[in-house]
Amino acid sequence: MLKAGIIGCGGIANGKHLPSIRDLGEAELVAFCDLIPERAEKAAKEYGTADAQVFTDYHDLLKLELDVVYVCTPNRSHCPITVDALHAGKHVMCEKPMALNYEEAMKMVKASEETGKLLTIGYQNRYRPDSQYLKAECEAGVLGDIYFAKANAIRRRAVPTWGVFLDEYQQGGGPLIDIGTHALDLTLWMMNNYKPKYAVGTVYHKLNNDTGTANAWGDWEPEKFTVEDSAFGFVVMENGATIMLQSSWALNTLDVEEAKTVLCGTKAGADMHEGLRINGVNHSRQYVLKPNLDAGGVAYYSGKNETPGLAEQRAFIRAVKGEGELTVLPRQAAVVTRILDAIYESGRTGRPVYFDQEEC
Repeated sequence: MLKAGIIGCGGIANGKHLPSIRDLGEAELVAFCDLIPERAEKAAKEYGTADAQVFTDYHDLLKLELDVVYVCTPNRSHCPITVDALHAGKHVMCEKPMALNYEEAMKMVKASEETGKLLTIGYQNRYRPDSQYLKAECEAGVLGDIYFAKANAIRRRAVPTWGVFLDEYQQGGGPLIDIGTHALDLTLWMMNNYKPKYAVGTVYHKLNNDTGTANAWGDWEPEKFTVEDSAFGFVVMENGATIMLQSSWALNTLDVEEAKTVLCGTKAGADMHEGLRINGVNHSRQYVLKPNLDAGGVAYYSGKNETPGLAEQRAFIRAVKGEGELTVLPRQAAVVTRILDAIYESGRTGRPVYFDQEEC
């Protein structure tokens, strides 16, 4: 059993990481840290060992003999906590987005490479059954050369009104960095293309001051809504491929989908609009393939696909044990942050942002 500690015991920790670590059963949680001690104590009681320790300062947690550390804090602290944990000799899973900006992301990459400790980022959508199937098709060359893609993260009215989601200082942005990051990661991974050439972006604060919003989690407080409500990017890769990135928490549209990708290649295309659909031409006829991604298949047993969070934990823990490879590599995640950074910058300046390939 590996010994694990978790820093940040809020929503994402309780919603994804803590249940998945428990269900996997290959690591025991012996240390919990949160600025609000009651949250750490509650998590320790529910998920920790009998002698689990609770801290409010993550530096104290890092003094313990731990194999792995989970970083589930607001975005601003991802970089310093992760770098400190790696230099303290721990393997790290950090929640998405990797960091506030590309400079900080690269500090994390370099700390991992310098220490020889593993670092991965919480892009759990790679582990969904539709994502896994489509990735296998891409690797098999079924789609051919993928030259156009859409990365979609569109909510009609689902602004998170709890925690620090609306605080630009703590989070670095709104839907683009929060959910757009998942869609972009999924798209780049499918394309296996991590060399952006330039990006153009637009960032909007159009609905922040609305009241009577019909928001999924209740009306937001306009004075606290300091991040964008939507953002859009147009990315051209070095090989000429184009990616359109769409993200929103609040947008007047019925075209709603989150953490989905559309891919167009020279041999076939794919989308996730109504489940996974692959389209192409065979024997001079157009076709649409809809794979059955349900587990099971016999009358007396109906299997169940494991959650993406559990699959994510399994991949990380097996890599730590030397029994497999990481699925989400830190340099891949850094490119995601790099592009998001550029879209925000382009939105501020009104100009395209060109990437220096020598930086990677």
